[in-house]
Amino acid sequence: MRYILIGLLLVCDVALAQPDPFPKVASAYLVRVNGELLWERQANRRLPPASLTKLMTALLVLDNYQPKAIVEISRNAAQETGMRLGLRRGQRFYVEDMLSAALINSGNDACHALADFVGGNHEKFVQLMNRRAQQLGMRNTHFSNACGHDAADHYSSAHDLALLAVELIKNRLVADLAVKESAQIFAIGETKSYTLQNKNALIGRYQGALGLKTGYTPRAGTCLIALAERGGSRVLLVMLNSTNRWWDAVDLLDLAFAQARHAS
Repeated sequence: MRYILIGLLLVCDVALAQPDPFPKVASAYLVRVNGELLWERQANRRLPPASLTKLMTALLVLDNYQPKAIVEISRNAAQETGMRLGLRRGQRFYVEDMLSAALINSGNDACHALADFVGGNHEKFVQLMNRRAQQLGMRNTHFSNACGHDAADHYSSAHDLALLAVELIKNRLVADLAVKESAQIFAIGETKSYTLQNKNALIGRYQGALGLKTGYTPRAGTCLIALAERGGSRVLLVMLNSTNRWWDAVDLLDLAFAQARHAS
């Protein structure tokens, strides 16, 4: 795939005239340059979004609370499965630290704690998620949990996730967190730290990378929302069930920036 894309750079006018020049990179993808659609493949297809879901959780938290609000870890949050930090019931953290854990490290226990904090319980929070999705115009999205676990009624689309990403990245705190390669957080009143490692391999490695979120479940496959900026151009890439996530993301971003230069 990488060599095909590099070859397409040499015949830029032909390749860039196609609405879906890369049909094998993902089940669905979307590329925007400076807000304008460049390429897409089945961008309205309903697919499991895995941990890209956490962007909606973060948005609702920031809609309702300040970064220094205090979150207490609930029993259900402490029992979360999958990617987790090992948080304990009753620990207290600042909202900004739980957002760091959810967005940088993709911690399900941190994400669940935020959902319980905002909604009172997980079920009420899911209702808020779906209401906010409607407000954003996410017409092919339905959430059934805050973290992105596979479920028949938990789905989104590349188009809808792009809407969500554009809205969320307006927040300065999210923009700052998304570019961190690593971070440390502490529970209030404790000295033990939790080390967070960014799951986004583009951060610190791809020039101009600004975030935003990775995801994986057995049903969703590998997913990515990538944002990068170079030379005054900003590229947004959404990939659902991608084939070769990191190599293809780099190539698609490179080619999108080449198109931006070509068009200027």
